[in-house]
Amino acid sequence: MFNYLKSSFARKKARRITQEYPPRVESFNLGKYGVIDYAHWTNPLAPKISIVEETVSFFNQFIKEGDLAIDIGANVGDTTVPMALCTGKTGMTIGFDPNPLVFKILQTNASLNKDKYILDAENCAISTIEEEFYFISSEASFANGAISPSKDSEHGKFVQPNKVKGVNLKAFLESKYAHWASKLSFIKIDTEGYDKEIIKSISDLILKYKPVIVAESFGKASDEAKIELYEVIAKNGYEIYYFEDFNVNAEVVKLNTAKDMLNYKHTINVYAKPNT
Repeated sequence: MFNYLKSSFARKKARRITQEYPPRVESFNLGKYGVIDYAHWTNPLAPKISIVEETVSFFNQFIKEGDLAIDIGANVGDTTVPMALCTGKTGMTIGFDPNPLVFKILQTNASLNKDKYILDAENCAISTIEEEFYFISSEASFANGAISPSKDSEHGKFVQPNKVKGVNLKAFLESKYAHWASKLSFIKIDTEGYDKEIIKSISDLILKYKPVIVAESFGKASDEAKIELYEVIAKNGYEIYYFEDFNVNAEVVKLNTAKDMLNYKHTINVYAKPNT
């Protein structure tokens, strides 16, 4: 009972009072991928994460040693680290996240496991042009949130004091990561409902390099928004699949038409592969 009350108080405090929560590093044995260190965020509102072999194997279907993989909306790195294990020491994974507090944990994960991968962390949002945004949350500890051009936002009342940079992904890659751009094989997007807008903003990159794409469809989004997400991906020459979880053994269903997106009332992930 005491532990429950203690945890409840910590969560209430995190919702109301802004403070930083440090990383806590844990080791996971991932079978054929070996033992890795992973930095958790000790924010009481952050989800509990376990890194498992089946998650790495899911990404390994699409990402190989030596590739470039990108995680847009990487958060603390719970999918970024498995992706980096796939790109390995001869490839690169880049995690983008505009939240300055989770970014510090992502940076910690980028600093770990140097014998297994190259992982770069970028504290940026992805946008059509180079611009700046506020990062806003409904929680004082910024366990959730999104970017906004103004401080007045539906995302909440808690605003980070410093703006975050928005960059055009294609221009950013071809400038800072020019050596890697041609090796791009995979892009994961998880941006609190902005996934289809992100895909629109990187359509030139998608058309040029044809990476596999993972995106999220919000359950509370309108039918029109779900259909548009399908269409903005498919028009680039992609087949689209629902998958139940980031697990190599999870159910996968091909979505043959945009209206198939409406079969799912809850939030789902889809992956898209270029037509062969």
